[in-house]
Amino acid sequence: MLLELADWMARHFTALHLFQYITFRTIMAALTALALSLLFGPRMINELAALKAGQVVRKDGPQSHLSKAGTPTMGGVMILLAVAISTLLWTDLHNRYVWTVLAVLVCFGAIGFYDDYKKLVLRDSRGLASRWKYFWQSVFGLAAALFLYHTAPHATGLAPVPETALFVPLFKQVAVPLGLFFVVIAYFMIVGFSNAVNLTDGLDGLAIMPTVLVSGALGVFAYLAGNRVFSEYLGIPPIPGAGELAIVCGALSGAGLGFLWFNTYPAQVFMGDVGALAIGAALATVAVIVRQEIVLIVMGGVFVMETVSVMLQVASFKLTGRRIFRMAPIHHHFELKGWPEPRVIVRFWIISVVLVLVGLATLKVR
Repeated sequence: MLLELADWMARHFTALHLFQYITFRTIMAALTALALSLLFGPRMINELAALKAGQVVRKDGPQSHLSKAGTPTMGGVMILLAVAISTLLWTDLHNRYVWTVLAVLVCFGAIGFYDDYKKLVLRDSRGLASRWKYFWQSVFGLAAALFLYHTAPHATGLAPVPETALFVPLFKQVAVPLGLFFVVIAYFMIVGFSNAVNLTDGLDGLAIMPTVLVSGALGVFAYLAGNRVFSEYLGIPPIPGAGELAIVCGALSGAGLGFLWFNTYPAQVFMGDVGALAIGAALATVAVIVRQEIVLIVMGGVFVMETVSVMLQVASFKLTGRRIFRMAPIHHHFELKGWPEPRVIVRFWIISVVLVLVGLATLKVR
């Protein structure tokens, strides 16, 4: 929106050519999203408290969580609004990738919102039934995957098309043509990461800080992939138009930091499914577009670790009747071992920093 206005006015004010730079608009989007989160956060927390949309705490979990009961939830709405407004203000609205990520963010947010609303406001403890939640996640995830596949150019020769090939980090020449299998990978990435972030969102600030870090790193990948000179130099797939996603990632990082202001220990608000499902799906969609699915799995290792811990726990209990962890997801295991909540959170943050740095290192180590 502002880009088009600046282009029109640049004939009279040459300084407005600054808006052509993706780096400038990324910084401004991050600051805008941060400001919106900080500005509207207190009011939204009060509104959620008035609705009595408070956290429900499991009695079989860590006893330290009992004091969290009643804490306003559904704060993820704050993140989604800040990201959407900042994106609409600062991106090129003719870019199909921007609209794809926004659509995924809104659709998965709607699933989470309905689930949270039923559980917290309507006091329906069942919320949205798991089968229906997964059904709608599958519908929207598959729709995004099919759209990206059908709007991508397709190979006419032996060389794989960057938009639909699987690229392996650390190797310059390893690009596996996926064909229609691209849809399968994109679907599982989007739906899988949506649920992975949701499982991680169990402690104050545990999910949002890795989100800030991973989205910032994905923004770097998006910017470089959208620039042919940089992508050729670094040996990463060139994706024309992907650079605009750096702005979306910047907005997500800014909104995440604003939310962390209120979500840090002891939390004044929780994001709920409305935030977690949407964030995970959006991160995966960006990774699929810039062809960095494997790197996302590395950088989002905390999300992956939490998900794998649940899968192992369920499989072990069903097969042997015994549990591997004291409680899953794994952050509860460490709490039940006696770790104070802030220690678990900060140590998981440190792991995220290390994993994001490893992911960024793959840009050069090839």
